[in-house]
Amino acid sequence: MKPALLFVSLFFFGTMALAQQEELDTLTEHPYRRSIMFSSIIPGGGQVHNSIIKKKGFKHAIWKVPLIYGAIGYATYTLIQNQQTQKSLKAEYLNRMDGIIVDPQWSVYDDQGVLYLYRQYLDQRDLSILALGAIYLLQIVDAGVESHFINFDVTDDLSLEVQPTVLYSQIPGININLRFR
Repeated sequence: MKPALLFVSLFFFGTMALAQQEELDTLTEHPYRRSIMFSSIIPGGGQVHNSIIKKKGFKHAIWKVPLIYGAIGYATYTLIQNQQTQKSLKAEYLNRMDGIIVDPQWSVYDDQGVLYLYRQYLDQRDLSILALGAIYLLQIVDAGVESHFINFDVTDDLSLEVQPTVLYSQIPGININLRFR
């Protein structure tokens, strides 16, 4: 009797272990890696991917794509303008040092003024490069964070109340109530 009971119990626990393994294998992979990859390859691609994958509710990630391209376009525009201006100022300064005719655009500035403007536009160019990189990284992070909220559901069953209160006779404080219904 004991060997039969041992055999049945091992068989029962073995099938439970296999059933648990199968249950873990059926879980779907979280889409954040794919969203980050799409956003890394094409700016705004992760936001579009998140909008397509979201099954219910308002697909609100798609509106960020024009903002991303607008920010990248503006940063690129300022980068190009600052690069061209600093090149023009550098050529003007070198021409002044060689005694060549002064460009009428920069004729109101003396040599030190042209050098100061050159350094200023050089710094602004560098900041434009940093801004372009920051915008690119920020949109990648945004796509990854938003993909974590694809299956997030807020229902009416949750409520949060924040009220001012008085603690220990005269100390002001905040009372926070979180209810799960």
